[in-house]
Amino acid sequence: MIRAILFDLDGTLADTAPDLGAALNRLLLEEGRPEQPYEAIRPLASHGARGLIGLGFSIGPDDAAFAYLRERFLTHYAAALCEHTVLFDGIAELITAIGARGLPWGIVTNKPGRFTDPLVRELPLPVQPGCVVSGDTVGVAKPDPKPMLHAAEQLGVPAASCIYVGDAERDIEAGRRVGMKTVIADYGYISVDDRPTDWGADLRIAHPLDLLAHLPD
Repeated sequence: MIRAILFDLDGTLADTAPDLGAALNRLLLEEGRPEQPYEAIRPLASHGARGLIGLGFSIGPDDAAFAYLRERFLTHYAAALCEHTVLFDGIAELITAIGARGLPWGIVTNKPGRFTDPLVRELPLPVQPGCVVSGDTVGVAKPDPKPMLHAAEQLGVPAASCIYVGDAERDIEAGRRVGMKTVIADYGYISVDDRPTDWGADLRIAHPLDLLAHLPD
């Protein structure tokens, strides 16, 4: 039986792509490069700095310039974390309904805590999360199972009694590795190159409120 609900942050709870994209485009302008359109940015937003730096500069983490560009990108992002970021349509109502059912909920994200914590404080969440596990909370990030286990422990619920909602393959892998019921947020940052049908999730939802049919009353 489901006793707690856990969510990814970027692309699942909150639409952070506009602010992440703005940070990338500010960096691109500084470097004399063309800005990237939102349509190109959105599918990569869940991949954070690695995905967006790769989009804008066509380099990966092994490139000598990557670390320098990443830090400048993150500086821009930190300066404007929540200017255009919003909760996805239906999330506030979903969280309200979860709270009304007496179910604890939390966040497990790969976003570093220095961005996660201030962003969560800014979001208009009707019920505050019972735990927030960032990408650096336990020293490893998803798909490693440790963040998932830590979140379940923080909520006082066995991992197998949790449902985890995310929009990336690593989300589903992490949840499956600890026996959580996994749900793909099809409304999130899923690119045309992703293959969510191969991820092995238990459910897929087109809208946040679709989750309610799978939660205990």
